[in-house]
Amino acid sequence: MSKDQYIIALDQGTTSTRCIVFNQKGEDISTSRREFAQHYPELGWVEHNPEDIWNDAIYTIKTAISEAKLEGNLASIAAIGITNQRETVVLWDKATGKPIYNAIVWQDRRTSAYCQKLKAAGLEKTIHEKTGLLLDPYFSASKLAWLLDNVAEARSAAERGELAFGTVDSFLLWRLTGGKVHATDATNASRTLLFNIKTQSWDPELLKIFNIPETLLPEVKDNSTLFGVTDPNLFGHAIPIMGMAGDQQAALIGQACFDTGMTKATYGTGCFMLLNTGDKMVISQNRMLTTTAYRLNGKPTYALEGSIFVAGAAIKWLRDGLGLITHASQTQDMATQVEDNHQIYMVPAFVGLGAPHWAPDARAIISGLTFGATAAHIARAALESIAYQTHDLAEAMKKDSGNDILTTRVDGGMSANDWFCQFLADIMNITVERPSYIETTAMGAAYLAGMGCGLWSDLSAIQHHWKQGESFISHMKEEERKSKLKGWKHALKQALLPEDE
Repeated sequence: MSKDQYIIALDQGTTSTRCIVFNQKGEDISTSRREFAQHYPELGWVEHNPEDIWNDAIYTIKTAISEAKLEGNLASIAAIGITNQRETVVLWDKATGKPIYNAIVWQDRRTSAYCQKLKAAGLEKTIHEKTGLLLDPYFSASKLAWLLDNVAEARSAAERGELAFGTVDSFLLWRLTGGKVHATDATNASRTLLFNIKTQSWDPELLKIFNIPETLLPEVKDNSTLFGVTDPNLFGHAIPIMGMAGDQQAALIGQACFDTGMTKATYGTGCFMLLNTGDKMVISQNRMLTTTAYRLNGKPTYALEGSIFVAGAAIKWLRDGLGLITHASQTQDMATQVEDNHQIYMVPAFVGLGAPHWAPDARAIISGLTFGATAAHIARAALESIAYQTHDLAEAMKKDSGNDILTTRVDGGMSANDWFCQFLADIMNITVERPSYIETTAMGAAYLAGMGCGLWSDLSAIQHHWKQGESFISHMKEEERKSKLKGWKHALKQALLPEDE
């Protein structure tokens, strides 16, 4: 390939859509980003307008191309890679491409009772063994079942083969290709509760449990392959879409965690920690998830995953809900303004608790408040809460894998906060490595697309591009660490409702 080849990475997240143009050295040439509206129609419900997602995707791609000055040289764009918020469900009409309802977001809890009913029927064991997941409203299947049963005419239209289901990647792919391709990748499929990660295929028994017609489902492809080409009318040139992965798996790839035992933690809206287990599918005994890390040339690599529903979203709440800050970056200074946490703990269970608790009905609390508490203490408690939750994930992963986690690579917006990274290293008693480039989710999508079109030869070529930025080493004394964790556990117990314990 000539030297002027570029990759577009479309990173469609929970609160914003971002597009980054990379050159073949893996360098960021231009970035465009747009936040979009969150909809909360009822308590515990979270929705997105799929048209907002689509419009922002087109806007950010066009803007990034323009800012990279590639409008007159579109042929130099070798491929597009897509990464996306996972588990979020879109159901659309095949004839028109129009969604029949808002996207139901991964954070949405409306199907809690439905999931409890399936648990009571003794179905979680079967689901867990086949998917590596737990029976929780977090995943796609119960959301899809809700749409079919609650949107007028949806089930009958689905049974006539008139509707298409997808996670956000599938919806974007359908639209980008002008309705020609209905597909997803193995990582997104593995988050639906409908995909058997052993056989790497949609599972008839799971479809029957959730009463999902198979005609709704997209084709499942490897992560680095030709998914389709964009409609030439969109950008003035047909661009191949060569890579796709759910955001957390894309971050694992962007962090070059290709060796068994390597871990990464991504701090975005939520926090997601993945431990590469190689070709071994480790079924967790400690309420972790087993997931497809990536699939190349038909061969899956697996990971253990811990999902924290609220990380950066807690900081966003300090800004938008309480008005304590105007910019997320202020929390670093606030945390350093106070000597300690004043025994104040935040449990950010705004949408329930994820791993390892899986308590959908838990609610957020701030405990230990006195008149001596300040905004700085609350900001610090919010940052600390994310580190404590990560500690809990790592402890569960250690039990499942049988190995200590000594180093974790971090990325995502919150990883830019030095105070947070140091506290994370201290409370987990590990080394925290931050790469020089923290937008690793988009980077992973770019790598997959680049491998698909031959810009990078294989995973070892990608590993060569990963560069370490700062490293944070634990300095906290064991006695202090134990005391802080004891306080966290006490607060956690208060946040859990009796039925969740």
